[in-house]
Amino acid sequence: MKKKFMMLLCALAFTLAGSAQIQDRPPFGVGKFYVSTGLSGLDLNFNSSEKWKLDLNARAGYLFEDNWMVTGQLEYDYRKYAPNTFVAGAGLRYYIEQNGLYLGLGLNYLHQNHTYDDFMPTAHVGYSFFLNRTVTIEPELYYNQSTKNHSDYSGFGFRIGFGIYFE
Repeated sequence: MKKKFMMLLCALAFTLAGSAQIQDRPPFGVGKFYVSTGLSGLDLNFNSSEKWKLDLNARAGYLFEDNWMVTGQLEYDYRKYAPNTFVAGAGLRYYIEQNGLYLGLGLNYLHQNHTYDDFMPTAHVGYSFFLNRTVTIEPELYYNQSTKNHSDYSGFGFRIGFGIYFE
């Protein structure tokens, strides 16, 4: 079973890599718009104040220069053993050498049920796997730094999302 799964995963990776290389226009060219939705949590976000959580986020962006995107983000975080949170933020993303790898920085505002508010600088690195000319799967590692309570709210996490690039 594991061998079949690994073969399927390798075949998918080769297919995605091949489709990303036949594009005639740069995938991260100036003037493109971007929307995505993502999922994180599921015990993949590690900090001391949370035992289990599920984060849903939506992101939109605009490529104002080749390989440079400005983004906006909304996120709702469901927590089983703590108050739920709402996050709004803005950021900047840079795509490296048209290969899909990106680096990003941003600033998020976190609001937690009238009990806690925080501004959180964030950094992330991810990869855009193109399924076709416009749709991507984007795994991403991120770090959020709390400005008020480092030990309870700062942390690393993993996010996976679907993105759409359009003109």
